Amino acid sequence: MMGKIKIYDKLFGSGPVGVLLSLVLLSAAHQLNRRIHLPPVTNNRFLPSLAFFVSILITAVIIVWSVKSLPVADRGNKLCTTGAFKYVRHPLYAAFLSVFNFGLAVYLNSYLYLLWAVLLHPLWHLLIRSEERMLVDLFGEGYIEYQKKTGRFFPRLFRRGTG
Repeated sequence: MMGKIKIYDKLFGSGPVGVLLSLVLLSAAHQLNRRIHLPPVTNNRFLPSLAFFVSILITAVIIVWSVKSLPVADRGNKLCTTGAFKYVRHPLYAAFLSVFNFGLAVYLNSYLYLLWAVLLHPLWHLLIRSEERMLVDLFGEGYIEYQKKTGRFFPRLFRRGTG
């Protein structure tokens, strides 16, 4: 057992550290992009703007759905496997990582920003491991079974450990 779990960890998990690292890497991509002058992904300015706008809308919908599925007061106190959590274990992170960041990368119109968005995935997978160990300590076998049925950031198409 992990011992006493801090309320901060139950409420925020890996989010603050992940966001900080994501912003630091975005800043590094920006600095590198200014220095090496790669050609833009597209010369069309409308499509990247549209993609970013759509990503903002989808991110907002997922965030609202996630908070309604698991209110802040229940975080770390209740294992939620319904609503947004029926499809992915970390819908708030998924909204930013898989939707917003890619929309931003497309909007910024550089191969370096697209690389940044792709490279955030393995980084966040590493960050989430400690949060998921805490959740196993909190919810035991229930969380382990939930992990087998749902993906971290993407819905699981094929389920492990069933049948």
